[in-house]
Amino acid sequence: MTDYIPVSGVVACHTCPRRYYFERSEEHEESPRYTVCKQVSTHLGELLEPEQIWQEILCVLPEAGEEARELFDECIAACSETKWQRPVQVDLAVESDTLGIRGRVDKVFEDGTFAVARSSTAPKAGVYTTDRLRVACYIACLNETLGHPVAGGYVEYVANGVCRYVEPQPRDRREMIKAIRAAKRVVAGELPPRPLRAPCEGCPHLERCTAGPRRLSDLF
Repeated sequence: MTDYIPVSGVVACHTCPRRYYFERSEEHEESPRYTVCKQVSTHLGELLEPEQIWQEILCVLPEAGEEARELFDECIAACSETKWQRPVQVDLAVESDTLGIRGRVDKVFEDGTFAVARSSTAPKAGVYTTDRLRVACYIACLNETLGHPVAGGYVEYVANGVCRYVEPQPRDRREMIKAIRAAKRVVAGELPPRPLRAPCEGCPHLERCTAGPRRLSDLF
């Protein structure tokens, strides 16, 4: 299988396959917020040395400004209040030949679990639906890459110093399969129908997405 779908593409198609169609070939710059959270995450489980970590952030993102520094200080303060596991490997490339997806797991722990670092703020309880889907994708990839079953994974909401464990349920895996199928159709060149409850607000593609009459088949 040659055309693997990135896990980020699966999540994007779950949110709106039509937007994924418009953006798939575009280059996406990493957001400064993610850069900060990702770098802090790499030090969780060890003694946090703020100035050393900040210098690493400046190396990755030389243009980091006051806003990034404020976020960084908030991350350090929040994460210092939480006990974190130390990974045995970071940024592990994984893939599932069965599903045709691949990605990079932020952390793998000694007990076989893993963690995904997120820059979004944590929900009041549990994890976001998109993060459940992300975890489901990585479990499928890890099961094949490592050759042993993985039941669940952690989501690190670094900005809040929150780490939550999640085991995907059948409904999450159904959504994953549906999103993978949609992504494969997009890769094949098919323009997907616009979802009835598409998250159109703030979408940069709204004008060309909604141009022209909608087909009756789009409603079903």
